[in-house]
Amino acid sequence: MTGSAADAEDLAQETFIRAYEQINSFNGRAKFSTWLCSIAVHACLNWRRNEARRFQAHANCAEEMIGQQAQTGIPPAENEMAREAQAALMKLPAKQRAAVVLTIYDGLNHAEAAKVLRCSETTVSWRVFAAKRKLKRWLTANGARR
Repeated sequence: MTGSAADAEDLAQETFIRAYEQINSFNGRAKFSTWLCSIAVHACLNWRRNEARRFQAHANCAEEMIGQQAQTGIPPAENEMAREAQAALMKLPAKQRAAVVLTIYDGLNHAEAAKVLRCSETTVSWRVFAAKRKLKRWLTANGARR
C-alpha cells in the first residue's frame, strides 16, 4: 500500500505497537489475524491520508516561496534557476522531498530529521541520496537545453 519497502516496514512496526497497546480490545469474535490485519489497514490508510496532506502543504509552501522571490528583485536568471530548482524539488516523492527540505533547507542532521519523519536515520540518508541524484539529473538536463 505504500510503494516503499522502508515505509512498509515502518507501518508494520507501528501496527504491532498499536496491537500491543490495544490487545485488551481483542475480544475473540474474529480471528486474531483478522484483527491484526484491520489495525494494519487502518495504519496504512492513515499514513496515506497524512502523506497527501504533507504533499499539499509542501506544494503550497513552494508556491508561496516562488511568489516571494518574484517580489524581492532577484535578477531574472537567478529567479528562473530558483523556479527550476523548486519545480524539480516538487517532482520528488513526498518523503524524499521532506528529507531534503529538513536536512538541506532547515539544516537538521539526519538523526534529527529521522525523528521528525518518524523513520530511521538510514532511511533519511537513503532518501536524501536518492533525491540528490534525481535533482542533479533533472537540473542538469534542464541546463543542457538552454
